Amino acid sequence: MKNILTLLSLFVFAILTNAQTTLIDTIISGGIPRTYRLYVPAIYNASNPAPLIINMHGYTSNATQQQSYTNFKPIADTAGFIMVYPQGTVDNNGYTFWNAGIGNGGVDDIGFLSHLIDSLKSKYNINLNRVYSTGFSMGGFMSHILAIALSDRIAAIASVSGTFFTNQYPYTATQAVPVMQIHGTADGTVPFTGGSGMVAVDNTVKFWVNSDHCDTTPVFTAVPDVNAGDGCTAEHYVYNNGDNGSTVEFYKIVGGDHTWPGAYNIGKVTNQDMSASKEIWRFFNHYSLTTAIKENDNNSGNTILIYPNPAAENMTVQFENRNYHSADITVYNAIGQRVITQSCINGMPSVSLNTASLPAGIYSMQVWFDKKKSSYKKLIIAK
Repeated sequence: MKNILTLLSLFVFAILTNAQTTLIDTIISGGIPRTYRLYVPAIYNASNPAPLIINMHGYTSNATQQQSYTNFKPIADTAGFIMVYPQGTVDNNGYTFWNAGIGNGGVDDIGFLSHLIDSLKSKYNINLNRVYSTGFSMGGFMSHILAIALSDRIAAIASVSGTFFTNQYPYTATQAVPVMQIHGTADGTVPFTGGSGMVAVDNTVKFWVNSDHCDTTPVFTAVPDVNAGDGCTAEHYVYNNGDNGSTVEFYKIVGGDHTWPGAYNIGKVTNQDMSASKEIWRFFNHYSLTTAIKENDNNSGNTILIYPNPAAENMTVQFENRNYHSADITVYNAIGQRVITQSCINGMPSVSLNTASLPAGIYSMQVWFDKKKSSYKKLIIAK
């Protein structure tokens, strides 16, 4: 391990694939070398500030596995954010971990991750108002800790199968932080109901709802069970109207195990009705450090989110408050020809548009909510 870290500290190893770049690099933080993987999409332009997502692996795992398992690459390729996969250190049992509030001593992972943001900012045009954190299992625990300790640097967090450790809980948040929690009710590693030194999922969600001063009654949506063979279903709870435009979103995976929804099966019940990675980016894309980034449509009274935009093969149109019975979507090219028409009914939360056949260029979209038209939205197709 020491030899590997020494080599990594001497050079940056770049893997170039179709102009997309994964870098493996090391910084010294707290007097020890800390490695990370960095994915820079081909559409990154140094003249435009890019969002940054920190994506942390679980206990005993590593950055390489996290990059593969969560598969943010196709989303980053069209949305243009940079993704960093930091590597945890090794505990006394020889396993990789994050110091996510189990004790006061040990490795300063908060300091390392803050240092990592600064280091990446010195090399890339990072939008410091749009730095986000997500992670699986212990990486999810660490994301919650960052929302407490670095609320002045982290615009929003999403935790998959991770809560808080009880050792130092409850915490005091100094400002509102938008939070997404995704968790299976049959999680055998981080129990849904808590225990073994871990806070229950419901209590974790309530902590952030209270801390952010959100509505205590959520907006509920049953996620369509599009894959009846995955052994579980998903429910979506949204707590709105928090301080500074924040919300808390909770995906309850009924019957789901300790897994990342939408990822490949690792021998446990994995929800395939939704993609955690897509939903996390949809959520993050609402927020900056200063305020929520939401596109309200004054004509219809609905909130529309389009992502990724620019897009290549697919684009999602999200209706946040779903204040409609039917929605008819029309996409026009630059000379006003209709190139896509699609409808959704019964308050569906989102619809996916297939843009693979469209040439690169600028398009416009209009949505008719119950026959009442919205204002036009600008779309960009990038190949």
